[in-house]
Amino acid sequence: MGMNALDLVYGCVALATAPWWMRKARSGWGERFARVLPDLAPKAPGRPRVLLHAVSVGETNALRELTPLLTREAEVVVTASTDTGISRARELFGTTCVVARYPLDASWSVRRFLDRVQPDAVGLVELEIWPHFVRACRERGVPVAVINGRLSERSFRGYRRISRWISPSFAALSAAAVQDDAYADRFSAMGVPRDRIAVTGSMKFDTARIEDGVEGADQLAREMGIDRSRPLIVAGSTGPGEEALLRQACQEAFGVGAVQLLCAPRKPERFDDAAGALPGCARRSARQARPGDLFLLDTIGELRKAYALADLAVVGRSFYDLHGSDPIEPIGLGKAAVIGPSNSDFAEIVRALAGAGGLLVCERAALARTLGDLLGDADRRRAMAERGRECIRLFQGASARHAELLLWLAGARPTRGRPTE
Repeated sequence: MGMNALDLVYGCVALATAPWWMRKARSGWGERFARVLPDLAPKAPGRPRVLLHAVSVGETNALRELTPLLTREAEVVVTASTDTGISRARELFGTTCVVARYPLDASWSVRRFLDRVQPDAVGLVELEIWPHFVRACRERGVPVAVINGRLSERSFRGYRRISRWISPSFAALSAAAVQDDAYADRFSAMGVPRDRIAVTGSMKFDTARIEDGVEGADQLAREMGIDRSRPLIVAGSTGPGEEALLRQACQEAFGVGAVQLLCAPRKPERFDDAAGALPGCARRSARQARPGDLFLLDTIGELRKAYALADLAVVGRSFYDLHGSDPIEPIGLGKAAVIGPSNSDFAEIVRALAGAGGLLVCERAALARTLGDLLGDADRRRAMAERGRECIRLFQGASARHAELLLWLAGARPTRGRPTE
């Protein structure tokens, strides 16, 4: 498909979906159309410029270890697409990197953006391959690599349906540094030459903090009324239906009053619904201690504190069809963790941790029995936590491998061979 035709397709899609996206508050339209451009000084001689693009918060967080490695030898521009991603990027990298919004993939927006940024290499975090952008970079001689690459089975099926139009963009990549062998096979099937694909692991392991405590956790317990002498199950990033599922499983396994359950919904718009599924729960937003069995963490940014209090962690959005959440954080805190069977968005991480004995994958029907067995066996929980931490340490190092690749592509490394070979 020609680029002018693609602009027309984008316009038709935007009009057709306007009733949906106009309902969502979005800012930065001047940046999205590259009418407001990043404030960049001229490039310094001998110091290449690397552009890192992370779609939203999760991908932005994955860059925490990579960007310091790059800024030693290169200028770094970090972009994100969503408002939350931009906010997180500014929080993490605003003092060391230029942070900007990634343009919409209209040909004129991409052209203006690249005219201003003038990258020497581009790293697209996880996937985010847009035809105009990849083609424009190729025409300018700018190498584009996918780093921390992942292509879930669900996304792969979608891309295969439009492979006639998207495969040329995959084939134009200079490199695809992917998380595991399954993703390597899918990138190859989408058109990336095999000699440009390397399995480099997941940068999310690099960002894991292995700690035994979290500042503010005790205060959270006091202010919510959590009894530290009684067992506590913390379910993080829960989705629709999971609060009720967990409440019922706890009642089946332990009866009333034997265990405490804290749920932390993934999305703020679900807080009231989650409270309804946990009748009589103490809500964190009330800022009032309310001892009992059920607790709702309806605030942002405190899940790590809650995990630090847990005797057992449950990773949400995984018991129904929502494709899972990241299990690394509670395991890094030394907690035995359970995740449901719907975890395809984190399949490679779940496989690694479960294979090492540091994470238990549990079907809905077995949840009550699993919670009861684990809370009744402290030795087993400790062994799981230690195996999980060992697995995290084993898989760390992807950020350094991606830094080597990007610096090589940008010309800051000798040209004796691709670093990931």
